[in-house]
Amino acid sequence: MSDLKSKFLEVYSVLKSELLNDPDFEFTDEARQWVERMLDYNVPGKLNRGISVIDSYSLLKEGKELTSEEIFQTSSLGWCIEWLQAYFLVLDDIMDGSHTRRGQPCWFRLPKVGMIAANDGILLRNHIPRILKNHFRGNPYYVDLLELFNEVEFQTASGQMIDLITTLVGEKDLSKYLLPIHRRIVQYKTAYYSFYLPVACALLMAGESLDNHVNVKNILIEMGIYFQVQDDYLDCFADSEVLGKIGTDIQDFKCSWLVVKALEYCNEEQKKLLYENYGKDDPACVAKVKALYNDLKLEDVYLEYEKTTYEKLINSIEAQPSKAVQAVLKSFLAKIYKRQK
Repeated sequence: MSDLKSKFLEVYSVLKSELLNDPDFEFTDEARQWVERMLDYNVPGKLNRGISVIDSYSLLKEGKELTSEEIFQTSSLGWCIEWLQAYFLVLDDIMDGSHTRRGQPCWFRLPKVGMIAANDGILLRNHIPRILKNHFRGNPYYVDLLELFNEVEFQTASGQMIDLITTLVGEKDLSKYLLPIHRRIVQYKTAYYSFYLPVACALLMAGESLDNHVNVKNILIEMGIYFQVQDDYLDCFADSEVLGKIGTDIQDFKCSWLVVKALEYCNEEQKKLLYENYGKDDPACVAKVKALYNDLKLEDVYLEYEKTTYEKLINSIEAQPSKAVQAVLKSFLAKIYKRQK
């Protein structure tokens, strides 16, 4: 794995160098330094999404060793997803007024960056078609790749929009927090780009038509929703040492699976307590909400959800005709099932 990661990072250096010497723009030294610093700060993260393109393609090739060209191309597509993620996160942090990201200050919080970060987000987004043009223009699936990235970007931005208009801080209205709303936000904001996109890239590279794999898309979306429900659960119930961050969903008035479930199960008195304390940045209010979650046995509700979701996913995966596709889907599920962080 570490060998794969180092190869993957080598491809980042190549792509970055190409972008910093793009013939369609005359870079000054200052501009080149700015973009390089911006890329290094925002693009390389945990790399899970990017590396999963290589893993998926490798499984689709049923164990045949990948050529150096295949490794480079799958890595390039993986990096396009990491670039897409960086673009979303840079802008997301501005919208949310966040302070930290991946254990360091958000890009826009740095001295001398500020709102220049909005334009940096636009640049990050524009780098993706440059990379695709440089490395895939001669491929029969080039247009499919462009359309795939455009489609997923549109779905993610639309998911972000539903999230923003549902969770308007000025009008804290918990009555909007229903399971179908939670599901739609998660499906569009997270599942498409984090789960479907890496596999779709691998399928296109393997010469497959995405129209023949609608079931695969549906399974990956379900997996993405399960992943976010896990995230919501871990935000409240995980040990912050293990998680690597302190959960703030309650204070932030997030449309979390837990609050949606709490609203579903609580009586009028408990609902009143939730309305009075949810979304307040006060440790006493947070403690009351957590105590209510415990009274409603939401941990057990989650464990039951996890069990039934896992069984449903396994059944759907095993109904897929291709053993290679099954292997891809099972490897994704294995990475997230029962995770602690």
